[in-house]
Amino acid sequence: MIPGSAVHHVVEAMVPLYTAAALGYASVRWLKAFSDEQCAGINHFVALYAAPVLIFHVVSTNDPYHMNERLVAADTLQKVVVLLALTAWAFCSHFFRRGKDGAAAPSPVKWVVTNFSVATLPNTVIIGLPLLDGMYGPVSGGLMRQIIVMQFCFWYNVVIFLYEFMAARDSSAKVLRPMSAVAAAAGNRDRIGENGGSIRAEGGRHQVVVNIEITEAAAAVAASPAAPNSAAEVAAAAAVAKELAAEEVPAVPPPAPAQQVSPPVMHFVWMAMKKLLQIPNTYASFLGLIWSLMAFKIGFSMPKIVDDSLFIIYTTAIGLSMFALGTFIARQSRFVPCGYTIASLSMALRFLIGPVIMLLVSLAVGMHGTLLHIAVVQRDLVGYPTSFVYAEEYKVHADIMSTGVIWGIFISLPVTIVYYILLGL
Repeated sequence: MIPGSAVHHVVEAMVPLYTAAALGYASVRWLKAFSDEQCAGINHFVALYAAPVLIFHVVSTNDPYHMNERLVAADTLQKVVVLLALTAWAFCSHFFRRGKDGAAAPSPVKWVVTNFSVATLPNTVIIGLPLLDGMYGPVSGGLMRQIIVMQFCFWYNVVIFLYEFMAARDSSAKVLRPMSAVAAAAGNRDRIGENGGSIRAEGGRHQVVVNIEITEAAAAVAASPAAPNSAAEVAAAAAVAKELAAEEVPAVPPPAPAQQVSPPVMHFVWMAMKKLLQIPNTYASFLGLIWSLMAFKIGFSMPKIVDDSLFIIYTTAIGLSMFALGTFIARQSRFVPCGYTIASLSMALRFLIGPVIMLLVSLAVGMHGTLLHIAVVQRDLVGYPTSFVYAEEYKVHADIMSTGVIWGIFISLPVTIVYYILLGL
């Protein structure tokens, strides 16, 4: 059975998270201490500085030469299976809705990246370490670090790549829409000119339409010495001039609005890759990996002055993430921004579907005993707060990610204990 000290350590780790979130909530909802721009600035600081430094610290202090290959393989396989399944489901539903409604359906990539983050990116550092240490002993701590290193080095970069892909595609759509509107307006002006006597564009030149020529012809006939004097004769002369003008100036159909062609998908992929290579998270993960490869091979450590400088920054990452999460919820119209239905589905994805898939792939790679139990139980942990930070930074379902973290912290402990008991039977 789980010792009471382990539960106490988990509670000790959870309470500071709620304290930071509650302070952020109160600062915006009741104290009005921060504006929307200032809240976005806090979140941007975490995404740009605190989270990358935390990533570098975790990756650089992990020994890459003593990693459990089966655990890494099972963790990777579980994420690949979930990602492929979500992609297939999202695109099938996307095309089905488009065919049913007769209009373009929203892009499914947002749901793919959100559900993937919910199902596969647990908080193994803050909640996982004290909880699994009480369940399975000190050996679980090193295994948890291996999983979080894989998340930081690869899977968070996959998530950010998908965010950048969506940002590039949305930017292109915003550029194409105004250009199409301008082309349509130009076509409308041409049609107005044809019917109302304005100037119409034709082949890059301007041409005066028929009714102006009729007026001038009628005036010339009236001014002529031999011109008829009666109104009927003047009207007849104008009719003759109109017929002559119609023969000389053939009607030209209005030009069709210019068709704007959206760039191919690979264009957005290339833009997202270039952006990914410019953000701090990518540099932090790969620099941390390079440092760990050298440090654990040669046997040297980080200079204290550098380590203390990094410590000042990365210790703010989790606290400010939860603080930003609290400010986000305070700015919403209700405490559960995404609604109870979506929140319940995300909890099922986190605490049921994710662990079950992890159990199946772990058995497939030959895991058993304590290692199998650790692999399944760690998948049941609450989502990482920085997942919300990235969702809010890119404005992609931040309401779902914030609800997942807040609810998940409450639900994670009792559900994890249930899994611990079931796996021990």
